[in-house]
Amino acid sequence: MTGLLAQEQAQVTDWPGYIGWSVGLLIVIGLVYWLMRQGWNWRRTQQSALPPLPEAPAELGGEILTANGRYHGTTTAGNWLDRVVAHGLGTRSLAEPTLTEQGLLVRRPGDVDLWIPAAALTAARLDSGIAGKVVPSGLLVVTWDLRGTRLDSGLRLDHAEEHTAWVEAVDALIERTKTKKTEEAAP
Repeated sequence: MTGLLAQEQAQVTDWPGYIGWSVGLLIVIGLVYWLMRQGWNWRRTQQSALPPLPEAPAELGGEILTANGRYHGTTTAGNWLDRVVAHGLGTRSLAEPTLTEQGLLVRRPGDVDLWIPAAALTAARLDSGIAGKVVPSGLLVVTWDLRGTRLDSGLRLDHAEEHTAWVEAVDALIERTKTKKTEEAAP
C-alpha cells in the first residue's frame, strides 16, 4: 500500500513534466501570435499602394443622421473576408458615425477617423457580416470608392433598428449627389 501511495505522489509532484508542458504551450501560443502578426504586417505591405484616405473638410454641411456604435472594419467591395488593414481601416473600434450633406464621417475615438465624401459613396445595405465578423442582428455596410478602389465599411449601430433609416438616408444622399453632378455637367 505504501508503494502505491508513493507512485501516486510521484505523479502529482512531477513538476519538471508540468513545467515542460507549460513552457511548450506558451511557446506554441507565442508562435501562433507571431504568425498572426506577420500575416497582418504582410497584408499591410500588400495594401500599401492603396491611396491615402480623404481628409474631412472643415465644414461638414448639414447633419442628416448621427449615432453611436461600433466600426467593424473595411474590406474590398464584394469580398467580406478580404480585410483592408492599410491606413488603420482594419482595426475594430467604437464609432460615432455622422451623415452630412458632404458625406459620411466616422469618428473613431483612439483611432483614425474615416471620412467618405458624398461623391465617393456608391451604396448602402444591411448585411450580417464583414471582415470575418458575423453579427446576427445585422450591420450597416457602406460601399464607397477610394480613388478607383471599391471598399465596403461595416458599422454596427447601438440601436439596430436605425440601420434601415441609415441605408435610406445614404441612398438618398447618393441620388442627390448624382443629380447635382449631372446638373453641373449639363451646358
